[in-house]
Amino acid sequence: MIEHKLYINGEYVESNGNDWIEIENPATGEIISKTPKGTEDDVNKAVEAARQAQQGWELTPNIERGKIVRRLGDEIEAKRDTFIDLLQEEQGKDYELASGEIDLAIDYFRYMSEWARRIEGEIVPSDRANENIFVYKKPIGVIGGIVPWNFPMFILARKVATALVTGCTIVLKPSQQTPNTAAEFTKIVDSMDDIPKGVYNYITGTGSELGNAIASHKDVDMVTMTGSIPAGTKVMEAAAQNITKVNLELGGKAPAIVTENADLDIATESIVTSRLANNGQACTNAERVYVHESKKEELVQRLKEAFESKKIGNPRKDKDADVGPLVSKDRLEEVEEMVKTAVDNGATVVTGGERADVDSGYFYKPTILTDVTHDMEIVTEEIFGPVIPITTFQTLDEAIEKGNDTEYGLTSSVYTDDMNEAMRVVNELRFGETFVNRENFEAVQGYHAGMRKSGLGGADGKHGMEDFLVTQVVYMQYKNDKK
Repeated sequence: MIEHKLYINGEYVESNGNDWIEIENPATGEIISKTPKGTEDDVNKAVEAARQAQQGWELTPNIERGKIVRRLGDEIEAKRDTFIDLLQEEQGKDYELASGEIDLAIDYFRYMSEWARRIEGEIVPSDRANENIFVYKKPIGVIGGIVPWNFPMFILARKVATALVTGCTIVLKPSQQTPNTAAEFTKIVDSMDDIPKGVYNYITGTGSELGNAIASHKDVDMVTMTGSIPAGTKVMEAAAQNITKVNLELGGKAPAIVTENADLDIATESIVTSRLANNGQACTNAERVYVHESKKEELVQRLKEAFESKKIGNPRKDKDADVGPLVSKDRLEEVEEMVKTAVDNGATVVTGGERADVDSGYFYKPTILTDVTHDMEIVTEEIFGPVIPITTFQTLDEAIEKGNDTEYGLTSSVYTDDMNEAMRVVNELRFGETFVNRENFEAVQGYHAGMRKSGLGGADGKHGMEDFLVTQVVYMQYKNDKK
């Protein structure tokens, strides 16, 4: 069994504590590795190393940092098959999505490397004679990066590539459930002599202990975390002690609105993809469908056929498997309980609604629920599993109102061939992202950000990169001897 170590100040080190966390393959229940249960002292050492490396890294020419970030992407590509296998083993993704995530991580490092020459300031006219006002963009400093279990490599790329290209140093904490891909990435960093010691640090442990220690640390300049609303709340509370900036991508409860003018071929394919991607464990997943009452019967039948055609299996044994396991026994039991509660309250199971008997893993059948009401937990709370509740509407006003009736505000979608309907939905929904006639997945050059309790700040593109920068304004008065 593999036993990981921490990586602090350019060296592999033992944790200050004596406890270990066992990593499980969710498709089989097998223990595949062990990682140290790090302590606050480990956090202190990692942050100190990042702080000491910060100034030198900031003063490194942008183009040199960009070349390093691009090489990181190239090195991941060189070990692509290894990363795909590790990701499937620790997280349970099907082959197509696992390979897609690794390719996206590679692309993200390469894309973000290109911003090295594009971090620009401004010169602003002064109201005074003989003065120029310079607006500088500088790295914010030491980043605490907290990565979730559902996309451990892609979100690692989001945090690490952006931090390094902007001149920040980073202390990275992967999820305690999926640290193996991050550990493999750390080997790449360790092999590259041009990354100074302390620029990248890797620590492992529980979110409750290490996450709090990172967020409350006086020498951390920004905490960027992807996770749940409760976890994000704790990070904000801890960061408030030092008025530390937070960048949070939290949960989602994405509505999918299917109007009477929708192309049901497109709507069906897109909703299936948006619901079952990553076995239903993504913040961007379509979480609830509002379909015009005239289209309900046909859409439900199409979705039923599509869900039942999906092959459930252990993704490492079967490359053709479409649906893998949920990440843990706890996640399986929570999804199971949410469906049971919905049925007890009057919902009807169209298909699925039970565990799938595959190996010894945590598999749940793709599930469709109808006869749900808007106030049911299955409609209001994030499911994070392959379950979709479907309800109807009569008017577009009703659909928009129900879509907005949530504490979340990350992603949303609408399916219609009527441009007037599409524009109304786009302008009236209160979500950071709205997808029109396509599946819910963002682009690296876009901006992935939520409203309301779905987060603060964002990632991707120019605006995501700028979250890692601070602004300094210089008022430059000069002498002018000209008569």
